[in-house]
Amino acid sequence: MGAVETTWYVQRRFRAAGLETSMTFLSTSGGVVRNVTGIHRGNPKSSSYVLVTAYYDGLGTVDGVVYPGADANASGVAVLLSLADSLSRSRSNYIFAAIDGHNSGRIGAELLACGPWKVSLVANIDIIGSSLAPPTKVRPDYLIILGGDDFEKKNSKQFDALNAGPRLRLFYDYYRSKGFTDYFYNSASDQTPFLQKKIPAVMFTSGITMNTNKPADTFDTLDYDVLERRRALILAWLKTL
Repeated sequence: MGAVETTWYVQRRFRAAGLETSMTFLSTSGGVVRNVTGIHRGNPKSSSYVLVTAYYDGLGTVDGVVYPGADANASGVAVLLSLADSLSRSRSNYIFAAIDGHNSGRIGAELLACGPWKVSLVANIDIIGSSLAPPTKVRPDYLIILGGDDFEKKNSKQFDALNAGPRLRLFYDYYRSKGFTDYFYNSASDQTPFLQKKIPAVMFTSGITMNTNKPADTFDTLDYDVLERRRALILAWLKTL
């Protein structure tokens, strides 16, 4: 029931931002997967879109225990909705998508990747609200940006310039591990189906913590100041596309 309420809430927020909304359903053995999309056509001369995504399905209640999912991934959905508000008057084309089925093998992302739109780039926001992952040992105000091989070499100067305001510590790998980086970028999140279709994608995350997918993933564990700065950097980057 909570998932249904979430889809209607997201759709109302998209409509309030002036977006053209739709909901896509897929029946599976585990239930119905529901994706919610909001489309902004700011450039009628172009038929391609930048797709911004965040999954909204959590674990819910398991054996009577509530798994709040504040960081994974209510934090990502909050940023998604804020970006939709901020970019709804842009002269570029965007699709904002709240994705279901992340915790069921990324079924929703697979469904979205089969959509009718011409997507030039995917920006995926997957857990972005805490400062509790290993990079906090360097600095708590960090952001992990994954974009595949040579992404840092090709894009770090641009992100450094955009980061003049947010002043985050930027990492282009996952916990300094090539194995983790390749896994989380290529196989473990909702950009994967798009990468398989040769569509470039960037993943923004603050990383898995000891609270991820645990009952301890509550709203009071999030770092709201840093979350806002991460949102600001992602917004500044999206405006350049």
